[in-house]
Amino acid sequence: MKQLAEGPLRKMKTRLREPVDYQMLFGNQKVAANSLIESQLRLTFLNKITCVSCGRDTNKSFNQGYCYPCFQSKAACDRCIMSPEMCHFAEGTCREPQWAQRNCNIDHFVYLANSSGLKVGITRFSQVPTRWIDQGASQALPIFKVSTRHQSGLLEVIFKEHVSDKTSWQRMLKGPADPLDMSTRRDELIASVEEKMSEFSARFGSTQVEALPRAEMVELKYPVKEYPAKVKSLSFDKTATVEGTLLGIKGQYLILDTGVINLRKFGGYHVRLEVS
Repeated sequence: MKQLAEGPLRKMKTRLREPVDYQMLFGNQKVAANSLIESQLRLTFLNKITCVSCGRDTNKSFNQGYCYPCFQSKAACDRCIMSPEMCHFAEGTCREPQWAQRNCNIDHFVYLANSSGLKVGITRFSQVPTRWIDQGASQALPIFKVSTRHQSGLLEVIFKEHVSDKTSWQRMLKGPADPLDMSTRRDELIASVEEKMSEFSARFGSTQVEALPRAEMVELKYPVKEYPAKVKSLSFDKTATVEGTLLGIKGQYLILDTGVINLRKFGGYHVRLEVS
């Protein structure tokens, strides 16, 4: 086998193309992943993990690549990243207020996506369409723009009373989601929360929330030759070597004929990539 790269993994870099274009990242080394489809890959964990934030060696990775001290101290690892309605900055208890100003107190979108079925989600404006690609969405539609992450989280709470906020990664990896009329689903959802939306606008002011009735739906196609009938998860925590024929890429997953592996989960793991 020929070695193509070696270094600490990072989440794959993506570009919106048809299909989505992927680059695998091993430290500063980049590998055009789409060109490897139908090739035999071997990914070998080199028994070394370095923190994606501070770079120190760590025996265990937390929150997709952080050492324990960074996991305990970084705002990016706080509970409000997963539950932004609990925003620490809004409560005056943020670990890193300057980080929050750059990442949380900026415009966010509330969106609908179709990955394993309809879901509601939120993302920074700068993460469109990256967020949708990382979730393996087949369709995505922004429905509101708000001024902070906290506000987007509160809106998500309102909407998830009527629609899921989760993706079933197993279903997502079994094939494209059945197409939905996203505009109709948006209108139905907004109508179902009209009273709570009025309360939200009264609380924050109408200038803090903007409906996006003319937003265009984004369709996403992925470089997949064959989807698995049964999804088997592969992990460097269970075996040092993951190998097989690359059948496709979706979300942050490599789809091999031996199983699937989420590269984002193993941020900071030092890995060697070989191809034949």
